[in-house]
Amino acid sequence: MRQTNQTQVAEFLLLGLSDDPHTQKLLFILFLGVYLVTVLANMLLMCLVQADSRLHTPMYCFLCNLPPADLCFSTNIVPQALVHLLSRKVISFTRCAAQLLLFLIFGGTQCAFLAVMSYDRYVAICKPLRYPSTMTWRVCVQLAAGSWTSGTVVSVLDTTFILRLPYRGSNSIAHFFCEAPALLILASTDTRTSEMAIFLMGVVILFIPSAVRRPKAFSTCGSHLLVVILFYGSATVTYMTPKSSKEQKKLVCVFYAMVTPMLNPLIYSLRNKDVKGALRKVATRNFPCRLEIRH
Repeated sequence: MRQTNQTQVAEFLLLGLSDDPHTQKLLFILFLGVYLVTVLANMLLMCLVQADSRLHTPMYCFLCNLPPADLCFSTNIVPQALVHLLSRKVISFTRCAAQLLLFLIFGGTQCAFLAVMSYDRYVAICKPLRYPSTMTWRVCVQLAAGSWTSGTVVSVLDTTFILRLPYRGSNSIAHFFCEAPALLILASTDTRTSEMAIFLMGVVILFIPSAVRRPKAFSTCGSHLLVVILFYGSATVTYMTPKSSKEQKKLVCVFYAMVTPMLNPLIYSLRNKDVKGALRKVATRNFPCRLEIRH
């Protein structure tokens, strides 16, 4: 595809999850359903937090930042994957680079926000008297801005280490989107330096915050702990276990790239009494129903 051993590849061929047409159609229906639920659930959670004044607290300020990251994270991958399930699975080098960068930015930002939310719950539960003076709105804004900034900085560094490599050989990516480990395999040079850089960035964004959070997370609400386990567990398998098989990593990627953004708002909604209360309040206000009981 417009490349030789001396020229940089101009486009990549995504091999996807299956070559069977029947399986591809089933995957299209499944992924489309998951994506629609993801969009609706995340938008609903954002609207509930903004509509109910009782949820205008630091914890829900951070929670309101998580749905946009989930939506962008999923939208960066799923629509293109849906198109490729029904047509030729080709993506240009530029679009592949953009997808990789955005994937890492929103994924890294999610990790940062989960860490910040854990710290917020730790202070609220373990040091309740100091909570109002510790988690002021100024601090919340700074932590939110720091989460987006840290996710962006780490992602730009990772992407730079990956894209600076020459790609002059095979252009077939054994994946359904442009992800770092799958791209590194195609590089036409020694990738140990880039792999080490990505591994160290993974330690910073995954293991260090996770280690600090571990004793604190069990003091927080169960919904947050469940989200942390789902996202960090699947991301760790992909980025910190190089000996995992390609098929295993692809299945894990389907989970944390498509399923996790859908589950996050559902978990926070169904397992959080404040959010459920806000939902009932909105539903009652918009759909009033009075029953008269006659004796």
